[in-house]
Amino acid sequence: MAKLELHDPTGSIEVRQLHAARLDAICGKRIGFLTNEQWQAYFALPLIKEMIEKDFPGTEVLPLDAFPKGNDHIGLPATAKLVKESGVDAIIIGNAA
Repeated sequence: MAKLELHDPTGSIEVRQLHAARLDAICGKRIGFLTNEQWQAYFALPLIKEMIEKDFPGTEVLPLDAFPKGNDHIGLPATAKLVKESGVDAIIIGNAA
């Protein structure tokens, strides 16, 4: 009988930083978007913005172009600084691909 040895390449990653705390509700909050500008984002993200504004009166949803867009920009410290300075309560990060 043949003996097979397999290597599992998945490994593991040590969690060094937890995700930001989640909001318990979005009514009355200020929400922003970050997008890497994948093709479907042009269709999905405006719809999500519209739905939030309709379903959660009093919630301020920033324009989709309030922050830099694209993979080259959304991960930069300068973009994180803009987000922090904007006073948003939450960011929706989407690629809609």
